[in-house]
Amino acid sequence: MANISASDVKKLREMTGAGMMDCKKALAEADGDFEKAAEIIRKKGIAVASKRADREATEGVVLAKVTGDGTRGAIVVLNSETDFVAKNEGFVALANSILDLALEKNPAGLEELKGLEMDGTGVSDVILQQVGIIGEKIDISYYEKLEASMVVPYIHPGNKLATLVGLNKKTGIQVGKDVAMQVAAMNPVSVDKDDIPQEVIDKEIEIGKEQARQEGKPEELLERIAMGKLNKFYKESTLLNQDFTKDNKKTVKQYLQEFDKELTVTGFLRYGLGS
Repeated sequence: MANISASDVKKLREMTGAGMMDCKKALAEADGDFEKAAEIIRKKGIAVASKRADREATEGVVLAKVTGDGTRGAIVVLNSETDFVAKNEGFVALANSILDLALEKNPAGLEELKGLEMDGTGVSDVILQQVGIIGEKIDISYYEKLEASMVVPYIHPGNKLATLVGLNKKTGIQVGKDVAMQVAAMNPVSVDKDDIPQEVIDKEIEIGKEQARQEGKPEELLERIAMGKLNKFYKESTLLNQDFTKDNKKTVKQYLQEFDKELTVTGFLRYGLGS
């Protein structure tokens, strides 16, 4: 049997992120072979993942970040079973590493992100290793990116909600952050009313008519009442037309135009755990 030194255990731990005892046991089982020991740790993760496949991983962290030039951003969600794990520094660091990789490699979607490598190990294998170490089901459930002349991120305290906002031109970072916080707080359905799908508009009109009908309004007035409700929907649910949360005497559009008459939002992303 190979003599397993403390430095060997430390080296394997740095390679895999596994605990000291798990590393020592894996090295002993592999007779000191580092590659075999790493494979043992990975297989342990697969075994744990298989046992916990039917478990719900609804906790986790939601992180947002942008590239150095501020023209592309991404949101990544790393899920866990418990909030206890989600608050662990190592877990948050892993989520940040995955997000950094996404910004560097710019994958097209979630599956492509999972297929990338982190320090020579596939992201999916890194996740499996962490399942074995943590003992909980964890997974990357969401990845989306946003590109614009200026992209600004916002992460709500607690790492459960994050947003990205794209602007059509460069402006002060606080302006972008204010709008990103608006998206977090008010959860708009689109940038402007022209971006809302026609089927959503038709549904809102029908709901408005039915509400008015239930209230006993005359049939000939239903269309006009429904259109009034639709305009209220536009104001409450489209970002540029919402009242600005920091000053509800102006809309978000008016807030942006105070800095530049041509400044506007080109797109946004929002993800919140449990919402």
